[in-house]
Amino acid sequence: MSVSSYFDLSGKTALVTGSSGGLGLAMAHGLAEAGAKVVLNGRDANKLTEAAGGFGEFAPQVHLSAFDVCDEDAVKTAFRKLDEAGMAVDILVNNAGVQFRRPMLELESADWRRVLETNLTSAFIVGREAARRMIARGSGGKIINIGSLTSEVARATVAPYTAAKGGIKMLTRSMAAEWAAHGIQANAIGPGYIDTEMNKALTSDAKFDAWVKGRTPSGRWGLPKDLVGTAIFLASPASDYVNGQIIYVDGGMLAVL
Repeated sequence: MSVSSYFDLSGKTALVTGSSGGLGLAMAHGLAEAGAKVVLNGRDANKLTEAAGGFGEFAPQVHLSAFDVCDEDAVKTAFRKLDEAGMAVDILVNNAGVQFRRPMLELESADWRRVLETNLTSAFIVGREAARRMIARGSGGKIINIGSLTSEVARATVAPYTAAKGGIKMLTRSMAAEWAAHGIQANAIGPGYIDTEMNKALTSDAKFDAWVKGRTPSGRWGLPKDLVGTAIFLASPASDYVNGQIIYVDGGMLAVL
């Protein structure tokens, strides 16, 4: 096998949740450029159509699937429609997520549940539906969950996000424990501080911006494109014996005091 073939995704189909923008869209672009057909997902069909318009020469590889990852019935319906269209999901990137910043003493339980449902429970639901089909086909597959620095460490005011992303690490290991025998590799990516729309309040805060740049050995915020290589690796034959791991793409932040 040539080196390039280790990272070739030709003939594969990747579903990327939460891919109408941000990290999800960047990873979807990378997977398409590596040869995969890509299913973009989000709740807003118009935003998905707009996102698909940016794929240029890779546009024929893009399919749209608008559904709410927190709605179990909608997830099942979406997978049935993909089945009917002859689109077998070989690669799943569980990227959909939300953030909610509030001290725990001021946190309403409804907001706690919303963050957990979106960031953790949806990964279980979508992952289960994808794995059922991967196992039935007998050809294995790749599941990539999106964790965070908070899969390892906590920060004040983001307790539900921290709990969800800590759960992602252990959900990933549980998927590996149960599905590795079926040729499925389940791994996670833990982004550091990335310059995205979700972090706009932080990037525009001069004090926090300086803290991130000073705390990160690389001296900068990450960019969505910084995750693309890791996503391709975990989606490709190059990672066929990597399972249950979380790879931190954080500019070295977790490595230093």
